[in-house]
This record gives sequence, C-alpha cells and structure tokens, in this order.
Amino acid sequence: MAGLEHYRMAMDPAIQKLGNMTTNRHKYFRWTPRTARITFMYAIVVPTIFGIIAYKTDGKYDLRAKRKGDLISEF
Repeated sequence: MAGLEHYRMAMDPAIQKLGNMTTNRHKYFRWTPRTARITFMYAIVVPTIFGIIAYKTDGKYDLRAKRKGDLISEF
C-alpha cells in the first residue's frame, strides 16, 4: 500500500527495556517491607473501610423515586 515503509520508527533501547521489564514483572518481584505494607493496605484496610462505611449507612438513603422537595435521608 501507499507509504507504509516510510513511517518506521527506530526502536529506543530504553523503551524496549521497559517493555521487557513490564512483561516479565513477575520474575523480578521481591517481597520487601514496602511491598508487603502496600499489599496489606489494598487487600485488608481499604475493603474494611468500605465495609464499615457500607454497614453504617445501610438503609439510611433511598435514592429511588425521589421527587422535588423530598428529603434524601430517611432516618
């Protein structure tokens, strides 16, 4: 087709290295105190906070079929 060979880019070695590291990330992962703390925060603390908020606000808000002038909270 017309002109496909004219738009080839030279491959940057740094971008190739980054792509290779991203593809093989599981081979280079190491448990450190920092990665353990981040994993703990995302796996335990964040869901716990959302669960507490959901439990405390359960049944307080009914956001369906509200009309102008009605209150959002029904507690």
